[in-house]
Amino acid sequence: MALHFARDEYEARMARVQADMAERKLDALLLFSQESMYWLTGYDTFGFVFFQCLVVKRDGRMSLITRSADLRQARHTSIIEEILVWTDRAGVDPTRALKDHLFELDLLGAHIGVELDTHGLTARNGQRLDDQLRRFGTLHDASDLVPALRAIKSPAEIAIVREAARLGDAAWRAGVDMAAPGVDEGAILAAMQGSVLAGGGDYPGNEFVIGSGEDALLCRYKSGRRALSADDQMTIEIAGVWRHYHAAMMDTVVIGTPRPRQHELFDAAEAALARVVAAMRPGNTFGEVFEAHAQELNDRDMQAHKLNACGYSLGATFTPSWMDPPMFYSGNEAAVEPNMVLFAHMILMDSESRTAMTLGRTYLTTDADAEPLSAIAPAFVAR
Repeated sequence: MALHFARDEYEARMARVQADMAERKLDALLLFSQESMYWLTGYDTFGFVFFQCLVVKRDGRMSLITRSADLRQARHTSIIEEILVWTDRAGVDPTRALKDHLFELDLLGAHIGVELDTHGLTARNGQRLDDQLRRFGTLHDASDLVPALRAIKSPAEIAIVREAARLGDAAWRAGVDMAAPGVDEGAILAAMQGSVLAGGGDYPGNEFVIGSGEDALLCRYKSGRRALSADDQMTIEIAGVWRHYHAAMMDTVVIGTPRPRQHELFDAAEAALARVVAAMRPGNTFGEVFEAHAQELNDRDMQAHKLNACGYSLGATFTPSWMDPPMFYSGNEAAVEPNMVLFAHMILMDSESRTAMTLGRTYLTTDADAEPLSAIAPAFVAR
């Protein structure tokens, strides 16, 4: 089997899941998130775009219901031993196969936790699931159970995240070192993504972001390329990815002669990032970390240019996004704890002057100060 962790690592994760299930008085857990399945068993696939479910009983028994296309995938990449295949055919309702299996597991009338908040369960399949199980047992929203456990990284996971950070640094250098007038965004993007893949890494949970000129003010990937001009700006958001674990970085690179507004925005972003990192320690909440960012930028009269969130947790994630909960936004009472991997991004977009400035790095929380995982320190980047 192509496992990335030792068996005892998976056993420790299962023990944590069982403990939470017992605390919530859940007899079984229906996992639809690919991230949850990967974390708990090693199961590695993009087959979650179709219906599949990992059933976990409180005694630790696991069974996967999936399509025939993923049968061998599950056998090869995971510790799952019990795999059932639902058959593709016209008019099929795969949730019926799940219900039949729950009967076989003697779960009629049980308290069952369900992952509802996930891309792995479409609204249509969620409605089907509700129709099948409405009178079968008592259903509870357990969307937060595994993500909360995943947010705290084990030593083995931290070792993998460090490798992801190393790949992220290599990708940053490959792209930023190319940045110059006349260079096409596509060549820069290819150099960055190619560096991660050539280093043994993976595709990211979402596309790398690259945009120059006015597109530098965008926080998302968009199709279409252009060549850098003599005086330009280029925003990149990338991640090193190793065994699906991410370590992200974000910068706006100035091409040619910097403008005073670019320096002004950078100074604000740098100060806000410093405040965020200082607040990124046990005893604070994610909301308090966000407020440190907001206060610094508000004091610098940047209210109109900042976003309503300034970062999030990172881990092993699949498409369509590498973002993990918890997130830094106002009022989020989730606690900062040791051994979290957190990406903090300061994003300032001045639409009036059409000036962008971003600054983002990934950190590992400790019992005290957060540790930067990138060897590339935040700095004003001009080419």
